[in-house]
Amino acid sequence: MTTWIAIALTAFGAYVVKLLGLSVPAGLLERPMVRRLAALVPVALLAALTAVQTFSTGRHLVVDARAAGLAAALVALLLRAPFLVIVGAAVVVTALVRHVAG
Repeated sequence: MTTWIAIALTAFGAYVVKLLGLSVPAGLLERPMVRRLAALVPVALLAALTAVQTFSTGRHLVVDARAAGLAAALVALLLRAPFLVIVGAAVVVTALVRHVAG
């Protein structure tokens, strides 16, 4: 029962957020600063999420196989590889480091 209450509250919250977004005046959304923020905030959030997921375990900072996978993805990105190759390189290197490290 608690799960269904949580699902209902989450759905209601998502609906309210969507409704608030639709009720913002168009003039406010067309301001240059708002446009710049709208373009940069998702990139910053994704970078922060990547850093937290790569370099933390619980409440501790760690450098492990995930960091090697991220480095491999960065190298593939700098070589302008396709997205699937970037993801594949990260997965393969992470798996290899975990296998070698035991």
